[in-house]
Amino acid sequence: MNVALPTSGERKLAATLVACQLLLLGTQALLRRRSRKPDWPRPPVVRVATAALAVGGGVILIAGAGALGRGLTASPLPNEHAQLRTGGLYRRMRHPIYSGLIALSLARTLDSRDHRQAVLSSALILLLRGKSSFEERALGRRFADYPAYAAATPRFIPRLRPSSP
Repeated sequence: MNVALPTSGERKLAATLVACQLLLLGTQALLRRRSRKPDWPRPPVVRVATAALAVGGGVILIAGAGALGRGLTASPLPNEHAQLRTGGLYRRMRHPIYSGLIALSLARTLDSRDHRQAVLSSALILLLRGKSSFEERALGRRFADYPAYAAATPRFIPRLRPSSP
């Protein structure tokens, strides 16, 4: 295992990304509707799909976090306990925790029917895209097998059938 220590600049950027992520998630969770009239309609099928998206996102997030064990950190920089995970949920997607957060954020947006929530979800997706790119550079320096894994495994949206190792 090649252990490359992050630079001061990388640690600052990692902390900024985590702070922005927490700010977006907290704002989305605390944002209340301004009026009773929703910004778009919600047919019953969308209500069911929204609930399924929320449950699925929560399950994916928890399973992804559990698979990391002591390597779990909010930082995009791997900690000293990090191990390259390529099995289970990580065989289907590289960032299941981020995927779960995105699904929960989208479910919140669909449930609220508020365009401000849609803006926050969009910002979160962009932030997680950038955070995951930063994280992948760090993982590539730490784990020699990471580039091949990344090339064969989708970032956020899983394939129904995993590719061959």
